[in-house]
Amino acid sequence: MPGKDAFGTQLLRDTTGSGSFAVVANVSDLSGPSRARDAIEVTTHDSPNGYREFIKGLKDGGEVEATINFDPGNTTHQALDADFEEKDLRDYQMVILPGEADEHTWDFTALITAVGDAYPTDNKIERTVTFKISGMPTLTPTG
Repeated sequence: MPGKDAFGTQLLRDTTGSGSFAVVANVSDLSGPSRARDAIEVTTHDSPNGYREFIKGLKDGGEVEATINFDPGNTTHQALDADFEEKDLRDYQMVILPGEADEHTWDFTALITAVGDAYPTDNKIERTVTFKISGMPTLTPTG
């Protein structure tokens, strides 16, 4: 089976704290969640064949990174600035293949750990936003 086209993927933020989500405008690239798991070494002097041994450790929900064609007057971009400043975590969603039968949604709770802007002389204004996930991100079929 060939790959799927990522065009149309959406980033949404909970606007009310009660599950009312709005699309963040002008997102050009999204990546993540980049989940990881710790490996705890349990090697002993009698480990077979002199190989290190490991058991599963804690999991990390990872990060989501968004690149945005930044518009300082856009209310959804201003909301991300407010999210960076607030102390509470916020719920976000990433909708993959929106409107298709195979649509899926990542739900995650996160804090914004980095916001970076770029103002090149020969290109558009861009903003990169990094979301650090707290807890387990969940991928659900929503199509």
